Amino acid sequence: MAITDILWQWTQRLMDAFHMRQMTPYEIVWLCIGFLAQFIFAARFIIQWIASERAGKSYVPVAFWLVSLGGGIMLTAYAIHRHDIVFTVGQGSGIIVYVRNLMLIHKERKALAGSS
Repeated sequence: MAITDILWQWTQRLMDAFHMRQMTPYEIVWLCIGFLAQFIFAARFIIQWIASERAGKSYVPVAFWLVSLGGGIMLTAYAIHRHDIVFTVGQGSGIIVYVRNLMLIHKERKALAGSS
């Protein structure tokens, strides 16, 4: 049996397990949005890790907060689409933290620019 046959059978079993065969194209698009959002949101940790390695200490770059905000907004939209109140509140409240951190960073940079 070829590897492609094995992968195809595995994909079919996975689709059956998650009841994906009955999904409409609209639902598949939202599923893709959800996976993309989760990927973007998870990427923030890779960004932070790389920045910390470069700095030689624990460091949270602005990109971390920007990617958190983008991924958080996308995940909140996905959660609202899924009508999941726990997921919506969890991701939605995080957006407040990300925006506030970006505001504090902007305020600090503005103050540093004004003092020089």
